[in-house]
Amino acid sequence: MGQQQLLLIVLGVIVVGIAVVVGINLFNANAVSSNRDGVVSDLNNLGAMAQQYYKKPASMGGGGNTFTGWSIPTQLDTTANGYYTPTVGAQSVTIVGQGTEKNDAGNPIQHTATVTPTKITVVLTQ
Repeated sequence: MGQQQLLLIVLGVIVVGIAVVVGINLFNANAVSSNRDGVVSDLNNLGAMAQQYYKKPASMGGGGNTFTGWSIPTQLDTTANGYYTPTVGAQSVTIVGQGTEKNDAGNPIQHTATVTPTKITVVLTQ
């Protein structure tokens, strides 16, 4: 009966070990997915701010139908989700958002938003 108890203990340790590994993998996958969603959300908000600047008359502190002069507010260029770098043109803005989590290849999560006067397009870069 001693061997049977020892076998059950070893089997129990193996099952618990496997459960812990699966739990860690699920947690990491959820963290990456959550970070992707956060970066996309931040990019959409920044894109909406850029469009707002574009549509606001120059006399009211806007761009007057141009993106020239728009920049990301300093308190929003780095968030808990990542950091953001804009490239501003007269009729479009490109914002690159780099997340805090790493993908399966070990590279930081990266999305790029292209903002025009009428739409915001976010694509996965890495």
